[in-house]
Amino acid sequence: MHETLEFLKELTNPESIIRYGGIALLVFVIYAETGLMVGFFLPGDSLVFVSGLLCASEPKLMDVHIITLASSLTVAAIAGNLSGYYIGKKAGPALFTKDDNLIFKKRYITITKSFYERNGGKSLVLGRFIPIIRTFAPVLAGAIKMDLRIFMLYTLVGGILWIGSLSVLGYYLGNIPWIKSNLEWIVLALIVITTIPIIQTWRKEKRIS
Repeated sequence: MHETLEFLKELTNPESIIRYGGIALLVFVIYAETGLMVGFFLPGDSLVFVSGLLCASEPKLMDVHIITLASSLTVAAIAGNLSGYYIGKKAGPALFTKDDNLIFKKRYITITKSFYERNGGKSLVLGRFIPIIRTFAPVLAGAIKMDLRIFMLYTLVGGILWIGSLSVLGYYLGNIPWIKSNLEWIVLALIVITTIPIIQTWRKEKRIS
């Protein structure tokens, strides 16, 4: 049990993911977070940011060009959304009645549905920057049978903006000494900032119900 908990701890630590798996594991994690309904706990935002930062740091901890990194992660994010869409399309309305288990909670779909009702297809762009929404928005789009061409347009825009902004920001901040020495606090701040919209959406949904 202790070994399992340690593994999960490492799996949610951006630096550990990059150190142990390099770009291959990075690509898988981004795909899993956006394409598999069990990937919502993975650290997408901080992982993209830290990977960009480590591309610029000296000595280099990510031996890959920033363009290669951003392109690879963007493809993974787009492929993940597409997988989520087809999962939702196949599961359909059953998603809304699925019982809670250790990983899946119905409130995740409820939160995403509430966010989607307020923002429509733009949820696939805005939701890229919000954990849980990022995972379940494409699934919900598939469940309600959003037109695939419209879905792909929002998916392309969202994927490029999400990966491009965070990885490039990390890259250009990568050689600032203060940033490198306070990386843990910056990652924590990213987690807090991206969690606030989830809490706000959950509270609104709770008031309505």
